[in-house]
Amino acid sequence: MSDPSLNLLIETFGPNAGYAIELLDQFRRAPNSLDEGWRKIFETIEAKTAGASLALMPLTALPLPEPGAAQPSGLGVRATETLLGEEAIPIIGPAATIVRNMEASIGIPTATSNRVIPVNVMEENRRILNRHREVMGHRKISFTHLVAWAIVRALDKHPGMNEAYGEIEGQPMRIRKRNVNLGIAIDLTRKDGSRTLLVPNIKAAESLDFSTFVATFDSLVEKARKGSIEPEAFFGTSITLTNPGTIGTTASAPRLMRGQGAIIATGAMGHPAEFMAMPDASLAELGVAHVMQVSSTYDHRIIQGAVSGAYLATLQELLLGADAFYERIFSDLKVPHRPLRWEQDRGPLSFDSRNRISIEKQAQILVLINFYRVRGHLVANLDPLESGEVQYHAELDPATFGYTLWDLDRRFLAHGLGGAEEATLREILEILRQTYCGKIGAEFMHIQDPQQKKWLMERMESTRNRVALSTEDRKHILGKLIEVGAFEKFLHAKYVGHKRFSLEGGEATIPLLDHLLDRAAELGIQEAVIGMPHRGRLSVLACTVGKPVSKIFAEFEDAGETESTQGSGDVKYHLGATGLHRARGGQNVRLTLAPSPSHLEAVDPVVEGMVRARQRSLGDDRHERVLPVLLHGDAAFAGQGVIAETLNMSQLHGYRTGGTVHVVVNNQIGFTANPGDTRSSPYCTDVAKGIQAPIFHANGDDIEAIAQVVNLAIEYRQRFQRDVVIDMVCYRRYGHNEGDEPSYTQPLLYQKIKEHFPVDRLYSDQLVRDGILTSPDIEALWAAAKERLDLDYPPPTPELVRTVSRDSQSVQPDASQLLAADERERLLAIVHAVSTVPEDFKIHPKLEPMLKRRSSYADSRPNIDWAGAEMLAFGRCLVEGIPVRLSGQDSGRGTFSQ
Repeated sequence: MSDPSLNLLIETFGPNAGYAIELLDQFRRAPNSLDEGWRKIFETIEAKTAGASLALMPLTALPLPEPGAAQPSGLGVRATETLLGEEAIPIIGPAATIVRNMEASIGIPTATSNRVIPVNVMEENRRILNRHREVMGHRKISFTHLVAWAIVRALDKHPGMNEAYGEIEGQPMRIRKRNVNLGIAIDLTRKDGSRTLLVPNIKAAESLDFSTFVATFDSLVEKARKGSIEPEAFFGTSITLTNPGTIGTTASAPRLMRGQGAIIATGAMGHPAEFMAMPDASLAELGVAHVMQVSSTYDHRIIQGAVSGAYLATLQELLLGADAFYERIFSDLKVPHRPLRWEQDRGPLSFDSRNRISIEKQAQILVLINFYRVRGHLVANLDPLESGEVQYHAELDPATFGYTLWDLDRRFLAHGLGGAEEATLREILEILRQTYCGKIGAEFMHIQDPQQKKWLMERMESTRNRVALSTEDRKHILGKLIEVGAFEKFLHAKYVGHKRFSLEGGEATIPLLDHLLDRAAELGIQEAVIGMPHRGRLSVLACTVGKPVSKIFAEFEDAGETESTQGSGDVKYHLGATGLHRARGGQNVRLTLAPSPSHLEAVDPVVEGMVRARQRSLGDDRHERVLPVLLHGDAAFAGQGVIAETLNMSQLHGYRTGGTVHVVVNNQIGFTANPGDTRSSPYCTDVAKGIQAPIFHANGDDIEAIAQVVNLAIEYRQRFQRDVVIDMVCYRRYGHNEGDEPSYTQPLLYQKIKEHFPVDRLYSDQLVRDGILTSPDIEALWAAAKERLDLDYPPPTPELVRTVSRDSQSVQPDASQLLAADERERLLAIVHAVSTVPEDFKIHPKLEPMLKRRSSYADSRPNIDWAGAEMLAFGRCLVEGIPVRLSGQDSGRGTFSQ
């Protein structure tokens, strides 16, 4: 007796039937525990087999083949043939399904082709890819990813390998598949230690780019391991990759399942057996590569041996770099380096003076190293939005200097690079790329003083330009990110439509300043004077200077100047303040944030003058105790003359302050313009090269890269008493101010920004992955930050002498009554004209409702000059000597006050 559902499951799911059997058992016990896709399939199966005697018996308890049935000839032994002391254990459940599948596979007449493929090109290109992805915080690319992609691309030349055999009414048929549905064999270990095999497939793999292919591949594997894979993933497999090389198997001829024409198996990678005892140096000198055996087991009814052999030859060519195989992968993954390709070795390296090739290769090493120091920043990953095209630079390509992949394991004199006097070419390239082409781009080779350049090289190359942070350091940084993130989000929710020049997108400014002041305190700095533009000022006041947030909220409510009838004449994003920074090491740094009543950077020389005066009053002739810090916008730094003037005076005896730390909060946009439309130089910071200041570009989404450049900047300033520039490349989440709609002028950029996670989320995820915090820990930090803000909101509001609002009839005159008839008609005609769009003009969808409202004003002839009416009423109150505050609701923009 057997469950009739069993055969139907085997027919439906083939090699994955064991997994389906387990889920059917689960479905019978708790149907709602499965997702809708699996429920529908099992409901159909149960309906087809309804009434069978064992329909509700647990399938995992069923032995196969059924008791009493004759076994296929030549398979196994009969129970009566067991020897004394042997035990016959029934093969049941999923394991029994494998038995059925293997028996069925015997009926497929297969043959197998084998090929040994060198894999050093794949190894080296994977290494380059993963070094880059490590910097980006992405998952690694596996060898299986690359081989699977090569299997798909080789089918472009050999589509017959993707076909299958079938029969219709007894007539043999060749089944041509519409798509390449690549099966991936996934070996899973259960909780009880037993193992099972699933073979889901990547649908239409030939239509994907490599980035999407990898994401789909990883998603399938993750779902399979979690037991959450959809049933559709098992249907329609056309060709399969199995990789027994992961467990050390060097060669394999796997069984082929019905419905597909071929299965490709890859073995373990290593040196050929005859070279395994040789030392690495000898192998490198001889140019002996790692190899991998690949087999193609195919259905001989539809595929001939020559076709299979030619397919494996194409697979080898691709894995060695033919047809721009790796170039396409590097492009899809936005990797700025040139991939390696198979090429002839130009001879082993020897330091024999008579060997010209050896001498040339050694000489070129110093040239290669120098170019990375000079040009490495051009391919650094600096943009959090990854908006630009991948840039390849020939002067950073070892092939430009005559090196091939065979030179990677050969040793060269490195002349102290990264502290090494001698290293392999691979080690040299990794030091250079990690130091100068990661998320920090350093410009310093324009400096003429060799001592300064040497100092910077040693500190960057010895650490690969990475900072060593403790667990507590990382928690503290996240705390500052959450503090500023919560503050900005709180303002955005409570004061809708108010101008505040948000820091969102550049939140890393706050931990940057925090780390800068901590390090400054450690180096003996006692005071800092900060100058900055509007953007981010409120966050700097609250999170860096320590201004109580209740006072900031009060300024939003216009409650800050209760004793003045005319107010201060200033606004909250102009104001300065003083405070005290308490460094984590216990030292204190007195802070002064200079007021800045101008969009222009006129505050820069003012700050320098304040610092110089304070240094003089303290007797700080060596300029070591008071630090000037200037924050800038990117468009301002490149475009405003006061910047160049201030920089140019920085080393003059009468103006010297011992070096300023410049921080450019680089939003990559000037009001509404792209960088390419606002300057001619590659970087907004190029003006600083005129005074030979080192410039550190850093990705604003990598907070630890920012900590590293802060260390370099403040130590350089204290050591050499010169200006230094940090260019923090970030973005602006909202418009120039919160009343602007940036998607009008930058729709593509702001679509990317809308989809981009903020830096606090990215860093939280990183700490969770590293096991430093848990998701509940992160939620608790956010809740605590919001609770602190709630305690200070709403701020106290002073009494007003007299309030005039839109509800008062006295301030609501009909503007149309204030205009002559001809003036009124002219005004209405203007309103109609500016709200009418030509029929063939495609208008931005967000503008269309506004224009319709404007047009309706003209048609209905209402009181169209609200602002004018309010100003007339306001003027009358002033004439009468009445203190007044206009307040109310401005439709669509929230509360306003004047």
